[in-house]
Amino acid sequence: MHRSHAVLIAALAIPALALAQKAPPDLILYHGVILTGEGLKEESPKIVSAIAVSGDKVLAAGTDAEINRLAGPHTKLRDLNGAFLMPGLNDAHVHLGGAGQTKLNVDLTGSTSLEDMLHRVQAKATESPVGHWLTGGGWDHTLWASKTLPSRQDLDKVTGDHPTLLERIDGHIAIANTAALKAANITGKSKAPLGGAIDLDAHGDPTGILRDTAMEEFEKLIPPPTHEERRKGLSLAIADALSHGLTSVQDNSDWQDFLVFEELEKEGKLGLRISEWLPFAAPIEELKAHRAHHDQNDPVLHTGMLKGFMDGSLGSRTAALKAPYADDPGNSGLPRYDQAKLNAMAIERSQAGFQLGFHAIGDLATSMALEAFSHADSSHRNRVEHAQVVDPADIARFAKLGVIASMQPNHLLTDMNWAEDRLGPQRAAYSYAWKAFLDAGVVLAFGTDYPVEPVTPFRGLYAAVTRANEAGTKMYFPEGRLTRAQTLYAYTQGSAYAEFAEKRKGKLAPGFEADYIILDRNLLTVPAAEILKTKVLETVVGGKTAYTAKP
Repeated sequence: MHRSHAVLIAALAIPALALAQKAPPDLILYHGVILTGEGLKEESPKIVSAIAVSGDKVLAAGTDAEINRLAGPHTKLRDLNGAFLMPGLNDAHVHLGGAGQTKLNVDLTGSTSLEDMLHRVQAKATESPVGHWLTGGGWDHTLWASKTLPSRQDLDKVTGDHPTLLERIDGHIAIANTAALKAANITGKSKAPLGGAIDLDAHGDPTGILRDTAMEEFEKLIPPPTHEERRKGLSLAIADALSHGLTSVQDNSDWQDFLVFEELEKEGKLGLRISEWLPFAAPIEELKAHRAHHDQNDPVLHTGMLKGFMDGSLGSRTAALKAPYADDPGNSGLPRYDQAKLNAMAIERSQAGFQLGFHAIGDLATSMALEAFSHADSSHRNRVEHAQVVDPADIARFAKLGVIASMQPNHLLTDMNWAEDRLGPQRAAYSYAWKAFLDAGVVLAFGTDYPVEPVTPFRGLYAAVTRANEAGTKMYFPEGRLTRAQTLYAYTQGSAYAEFAEKRKGKLAPGFEADYIILDRNLLTVPAAEILKTKVLETVVGGKTAYTAKP
């Protein structure tokens, strides 16, 4: 045989993967159950047993034999021993700054009663310097037997001389004590700004409950966290995210938080990929300056869309509805914008090249967002955040305008206890309507809304595929369930698409970021109830281990 023919035959016997590589991979993981992310959209998820990683990118995925053949003398080989490995999860909606501050201040998450809440507040008050503001939150009165909102008099019993402002879990209601109201000059005659409300008692005095924009008066009164406090809180929130399998997040924090992220990135301590949102309502020149501040092509940290608020929340009855609440007939919620002004601002910011994302819980708020988007550039992949209650006619409008539905299925686990009471059965049937969106051709991007809900995405996966409470004893319009493939697509590739990163994130395919997680169970085959027990064994971002579970 001629030597050139022998060389050609030998080359043909080598996998095409190897021909394209310039150097052996740094790492090969084999003997696993590896979900590459390919085929999820078509309900035919691709499973392989091995992947090769070079630097911060995936080099190849295939059988053990195919991938192990790529190894060089310095390639690290790791036997997964049958473990389940999948693309890192991309949370399309978090608040790392809020999570960090809650961890450092009064954390009322999971408080089981008013008494439990007050006990936690008193503990923080006792250890705080005289006159120190008490802030934080996470309380949810719908979880208490009384279902009754706290009052300023309740707080006064345990806060002493500490001005106190504590946000409800959704961030759309706060309870202030008498000292805080006095500091803000809020009385029974005070007028709330557009999109807000100050609750009054039978005597015309403030109860201490402030709704949405009425809380803004306190922003200039409460001392901001020091740089070190902010950094500590953010570091805790980032560690929390990584420990729950998130490799990317799309975050709504403030500019000072972004500067801390920059600092952590320069020190090689960030670990998590962050797309940071900017406030839609900020002056356009400020937005342009902040966008120019950091390299937009930085794959680890950059600014992203503009976040605006159309309304409040369903739990606080501040979500803007087209018809009154079924359990509060005199109330239709609190829209935050005049439509004409909203449209003008959307046009200006869209023309400046910004992607727009509007928080909208109620059907009126969602309609307002879509109307504004109809005047904006559809190529910017504009988004509605939450879209919990939607007029059926507006679902088709999402598809027509190319608007992404950025939703958090884990909200259903909290809200299903009272959502139908708030909405009535007819509207409730079109709430949390993930399947209706998907059937209409709308892109879904899933997240957790951390710290409004726990940062674990597996609660959301469970909620989406069961529409049942965590005990499995109650279902909420089960016809709206998704498949596991559809849900995992929304938590990976759908959320990547929502931040223009679908060509580099969300799959374990050649050239994609080496962002992956190793779990203690196979999410595609484990019984649905077992999804809630999922533990992350390892989180890898850009080929570097960012989290390892303790033995």
